[in-house]
Amino acid sequence: MPADTTTSLPVPESAVPAEAVAPLIRGVGVLRELTEAGGTLSPSGLERATGLARSTVDRITSTLARMGYVRLDGRDAVITPRLMELGNAYLAALRLPALLSGRADALADELDESVSLAVADRDGIRFIHQATRRRAMSLSFRIGDLLPAERTAPGPLFASEWTDADWRAWRDRRAADPEDRGFPAVPPRELTAGEGEFEAKAAQAGRDGWALDDQLIEPGLVAVSVPVRDPRTARIACVANVVSHTSRHTATDLRETLLPRLRATVAEMERELASAPDPDPGPPPSGSASWIGAAKNELGREFIESLARGLTVLTAFGEGRAALTLTDVARATGLARATARRALITYEHLGLVRQQPESRTFGLTPRVLSLGFPPLSRTTLPRIAAPHLADLSARVRESTALAVLVPPGSGEGAEIQYTARAVSPRIMGVDIRTGTRLPASATSLGRVLLADTEGSADLDRVRTQGYALLDENWEDGLRTIAVPVRDRTGRVVAAVNVALHAAGRTAEECVAEILPELRLTATRVETELRAASHFTRVPLL
Repeated sequence: MPADTTTSLPVPESAVPAEAVAPLIRGVGVLRELTEAGGTLSPSGLERATGLARSTVDRITSTLARMGYVRLDGRDAVITPRLMELGNAYLAALRLPALLSGRADALADELDESVSLAVADRDGIRFIHQATRRRAMSLSFRIGDLLPAERTAPGPLFASEWTDADWRAWRDRRAADPEDRGFPAVPPRELTAGEGEFEAKAAQAGRDGWALDDQLIEPGLVAVSVPVRDPRTARIACVANVVSHTSRHTATDLRETLLPRLRATVAEMERELASAPDPDPGPPPSGSASWIGAAKNELGREFIESLARGLTVLTAFGEGRAALTLTDVARATGLARATARRALITYEHLGLVRQQPESRTFGLTPRVLSLGFPPLSRTTLPRIAAPHLADLSARVRESTALAVLVPPGSGEGAEIQYTARAVSPRIMGVDIRTGTRLPASATSLGRVLLADTEGSADLDRVRTQGYALLDENWEDGLRTIAVPVRDRTGRVVAAVNVALHAAGRTAEECVAEILPELRLTATRVETELRAASHFTRVPLL
């Protein structure tokens, strides 16, 4: 359960190692700029933000699009949920979200307040789990957001373990960025802390074993934090944090009423860490990098092999693979040792990987979450599906839609609700509005959804063949065909369909021509849903 407690500043740009991969540095820069822009930027915007030539930006985005990490949407580059596999690799290797998130969620339900888990990222803190309460006035922090240590409740706790070098790095950063412009997740600093104030808070937090944030980030926001210690080293593995606002709790009230319950939960978390069995390493998520050669042949000079190979290195890590040797990385990715070594050197320079000299192993740092994770961590299934529905509609020239059961489940009276759609370019097309509800049993979408939970001869046939085809069941001339969309566990959570006028294609033509395209679309949605839902909740509506 590694946590990045190293807080020294990254190597300055002038000290880029000779063996670093320049295209990989540029590609990571593009991903970071897209992340800070909320996930979408035009090529000209990327050109200005990165200082790269337009031709270089175009080649990088073309490569990222071929990897499935970016979608080229008209004039814009848009990050996709598939990019979350990089952050997922770090979170899986860390293990803390998998082991502790359930207790954080239970505490949030009990207190009716937001609860988060954070780790140290140099002289900042980065969130690795959020259990947010849905209110009119709610918190906007996301998994992967980076905050300056001195403006948070977890920060003084992590700082209580800093070395002299760490404190020097923090002071250098404060002097270079007094308004915290380098932390886009928080508003610019308005008040300047007194000399030695944060140092005193860190010392006090170390003695007390807890810390408060009394409106340091912005007026009205208060928080209390307690460290969760690694049972092997007794150092802080992460910090559990309860956040509220002053209309519900003052900082003093947090300390007096919520801190005892937070401490009890942290004790349970530490017992969880102490009793957790060693992880069973599975295969790397991305498998071999052998596809890269084929992509290069397909796209030519528009595909940057060294960027694709370098990003593949990050996915070598995961649960049971937190610390890998160079040989391990090369074997997991299918890359030559020299290629893997140069990528690791590059990531060390960028602060995404750290090396443990005593064991000759490498591990990911929380900074990997800066590659797209924050804006993507709040995505929904309709947002995931929308571009794929548009692509499907353009290919088959018919209307398409995504729907879920409401209320979730099955039974008499179950309905479907349309949650995303793409309208046919035809003059006469099917146009059912998002939000429309229909009886589940009367639609192909509903029958696909019901087939996962109900038993009947008709639904058994739908489940066996993997699709439902209906002819003019609830409107004359309407023919529809639908397939299921499954989550990471294999459960059917939604369905996607194509709807058309019966004169356009026969039922047999729908199965022969449309069904393969429909299944391809469902697979693409499922791929992104699996990546997005590994460590975050993805709402279905």
